[in-house]
Amino acid sequence: MKTLGIIGGIGPESTIDYYRQIIDLYRQRLQDGSYPSIIINSVDMTAMLYMIEQNELASLTDYLLGEIQKLAAAGADFGLMASNSPHIVFDELSHQSPIPLLSIVESACEEAKKLGLKRVGLFGTRFSMQGTYYPHTFAREGITVITPTAKEQAYIHEKYMSELVNGIFLPETRDKLLDIVERLQEHDYIEGLILGGTELPLILPDNDWEGVPFLNTTKIHVERAVAQMLG
Repeated sequence: MKTLGIIGGIGPESTIDYYRQIIDLYRQRLQDGSYPSIIINSVDMTAMLYMIEQNELASLTDYLLGEIQKLAAAGADFGLMASNSPHIVFDELSHQSPIPLLSIVESACEEAKKLGLKRVGLFGTRFSMQGTYYPHTFAREGITVITPTAKEQAYIHEKYMSELVNGIFLPETRDKLLDIVERLQEHDYIEGLILGGTELPLILPDNDWEGVPFLNTTKIHVERAVAQMLG
């Protein structure tokens, strides 16, 4: 069995969700009473977000690389970042990392391809919705990524940072998010929705809504991580 290293704390709520899901799925797959070997390095979310906001991507790469090196030194065989936003520097990180890294974006793309989706919406932080890492990765498989309007993006980002990362999940926020899904379905003809923020499945826990499947990036990432642990 391989040891998984997780860069967590970005944010804490989703890191807890990752830990629980990995243990549950691992025990479902193995069924011998054992538990997986996991190392979690919980980093400072505010420091990471500041570097992203300031577009200090070289500094962000160096910061995350240092944290990944700690996982490698602790014995991790491969690693992942329990968040979408830091994948803005995933390519550079993966080139320099001392251990293989499992991309949440590539994992989600594989799932969308398996489902036969061609047009998908994207929810997440402002950094994920305005970044190029989702559109570029999905475009390689002929899948178009549709983002909400600027006003909708501002709403999603504000609720994400003020509520979701702090473990606050309000019914009225969920209703508004579903309103945006409905508009994307009716006006942009999306066939699925990427929950491109690892706290989003905590407020949108269903597998789909009104015929639009939700790509739960946490669950997809966890499934591929457990497969790699056991493989």
